[in-house]
Amino acid sequence: MLSPYDGISIGIISSLKGVGYGSKDQPMPIISGQDAEIPSVKSILAHEQYSTVYKDTRDLAKVAADMVVAVLAGKEPEVNDTKTYNNGVKVVPSFLLNPVLIYADNVQKVLVDGGYYKADQLK
Repeated sequence: MLSPYDGISIGIISSLKGVGYGSKDQPMPIISGQDAEIPSVKSILAHEQYSTVYKDTRDLAKVAADMVVAVLAGKEPEVNDTKTYNNGVKVVPSFLLNPVLIYADNVQKVLVDGGYYKADQLK
């Protein structure tokens, strides 16, 4: 089950548990989410949620701030995509960042070692 947001993933898991999923007889389906929120990361570590899409908000904030500074200085903001987002009127220049798929196997390396969360936040 693909969830567009980790908060919804947690609700899906709760609902599935309520009707008997999560047992030997009725294992959980694959559930994914987005945003690498702490409850979902804990759920991934508990092997309830399968994955989440992580976009480092520190990187998002830096790119957004750099764009604002450029515009306020009368310059063109830096973009790295001028083809993908056509709104029907024009192609909207964008700066795309690479998302990372988080599984139980890479939580430590990406989220903890990367400084996004402290290990004790995920216990």
